[in-house]
Amino acid sequence: MAHDVHTPTRSHTEYEYLRRQRSKEMRSQLTSFAIMIFLTLIAFTTVSAGFSPYLIVPIILLLAAIQVVLQLYHFMHLSNKGHGTVAFFMFSGMFVAFITVLTFVTIVWW
Repeated sequence: MAHDVHTPTRSHTEYEYLRRQRSKEMRSQLTSFAIMIFLTLIAFTTVSAGFSPYLIVPIILLLAAIQVVLQLYHFMHLSNKGHGTVAFFMFSGMFVAFITVLTFVTIVWW
């Protein structure tokens, strides 16, 4: 039975196309990883520099939000074709959650 299995072969053009696509995707992931490392270094630098907590907390929360979006978009492959609807609903849910938290914080603190 194993000799009846057909394994598809790719042409040279298909192979080169896939190779370029994978290379582009790897470059994109490495770039976003480098950006996330840089954002983490900025967060550590602001904490170790001894700035006011009123300045540090918003900066760290902003950097964390940027990293979450980068991780979802690149490492969870939401940038790939066919994931537009999923990405739309995930980012819409995050936006609604952010607005809800901001509303309750504003109500409690003011």
